[in-house]
Amino acid sequence: MTWKEENNKLKKEYHFKDFPQAMIWMMECSYHIEKQGHHPEWFNVYNTVKVELTTHDTGNTITEKDWKLAKTMDDCYLKFSQF
Repeated sequence: MTWKEENNKLKKEYHFKDFPQAMIWMMECSYHIEKQGHHPEWFNVYNTVKVELTTHDTGNTITEKDWKLAKTMDDCYLKFSQF
């Protein structure tokens, strides 16, 4: 699934084998999130993580920061699809 633009947010759902794998992915992403200084709104239920990205500093619009973090999260997810 690709990122969807909706209500001034980028949105995507990631699906994993199980809950531990979803949590490990979130922890992996958290390093990059802190490094980029741009934080998602994300929600985890069992093996699914729903992510929403927007830039609050610009009045809740989608900016290059959001697209950069989206790519980073996708790159982290690709690591998990290899297992």
